[in-house]
Amino acid sequence: MKMSDVIADFIGEMLSAGGGVAELQRKSLADRFDCVPSQINYVIETRFSPDNGYLVESQRGGGGFIRIIRVMGDKQRTLVEAARGVGGALTQNSAAKLTRALVSAELLSPTEGQLLLSACSDGALQEVDPADRDRLRASIFRCAILGIAT
Repeated sequence: MKMSDVIADFIGEMLSAGGGVAELQRKSLADRFDCVPSQINYVIETRFSPDNGYLVESQRGGGGFIRIIRVMGDKQRTLVEAARGVGGALTQNSAAKLTRALVSAELLSPTEGQLLLSACSDGALQEVDPADRDRLRASIFRCAILGIAT
């Protein structure tokens, strides 16, 4: 296991123990893992960013600290990742498969899944030129999933 993984796991445990909030000092964490403080910065910037569902506050100086706050749960993060994974175009069949997978994983309710399928159907997009439907469908799907996640 890489050092960055070990540090990230430790911070994750702190977040769980603290109810979604962890307060730490960069230097003491670096001392604990026998690494340079910039390694701690790297882990925080790459693993605990707003894109990953966290807010990071820091105060520099002798009594400085870093506070990490989890703002999205695992379900929300997974939905955001699913939305990001949708490419520039999405066929009706692919949208249906992905929606069924999200409902099956209980990331979407059956009602949310049905609404998403309806919004992304060829029937709903019949007024759109067939050459543009898959691009528009991908955009609708992405926006809907992000709306459900937040």
